[in-house]
Amino acid sequence: MSDLNELLPLMWKGTLVTIQIAVLSIMLAIVMAGIATTLREAPYRTLRWLGNVYVEVFRGTSLLVQLFWLFFVLPLPPFNIQLTPFTVAIVGLGLHYGAYGSEILRGALHSVAGGQYEAALALNMPAWVRLRRVVLPQAMIIALPPATNLMIELLKGTSLVSLITLSDLTFRARQLDEATFKTAEIFGLTLLIYFVLAQIIVTVMRHFERRVSSHVAVRRVAPRAAS
Repeated sequence: MSDLNELLPLMWKGTLVTIQIAVLSIMLAIVMAGIATTLREAPYRTLRWLGNVYVEVFRGTSLLVQLFWLFFVLPLPPFNIQLTPFTVAIVGLGLHYGAYGSEILRGALHSVAGGQYEAALALNMPAWVRLRRVVLPQAMIIALPPATNLMIELLKGTSLVSLITLSDLTFRARQLDEATFKTAEIFGLTLLIYFVLAQIIVTVMRHFERRVSSHVAVRRVAPRAAS
């Protein structure tokens, strides 16, 4: 166990676990952000209350405590819900960052100029078509940069799952450090891996942002060309 080269595959296995948790948690966070925003914009007070309670609870409490609560408290009476550490990690991260994502999406929707709504209404667009073709594309341009930052925060937040017995990248780095005592090399490599993963998220989101921006620009130019 003293040879670092023999232990590097453990680091790779931890990286794969981190990637899996990050990807699935991001997907859940996107879904929860959409659901919470829909509830908070609903015409019924009860639905708005539910959406606000979710956002304030998960945004206003510690992620680590939330993970511990899901992992240690849910299996106890009266809940008796047993979740695997992998499931706890995905659910905890997804719910936590979904609450922040709801704030980003809600702010982006409210930033769309009122004239856009009025123009869509004047064209007799149904509510769903108005949202899909007019409001959401413009809101996405505003929401994507802060959403990218939030995804990177989620990636870094995955390091906490090592505290609920998951063998992620941080767990493997600590394991390697204890076995080899090559602290600088191991944690330097760990920092590099997290940085590379974050840059991959940035690259993908910037590509998506350019696609959305060009799509909105084409839609703005087309009516002018037709006139």
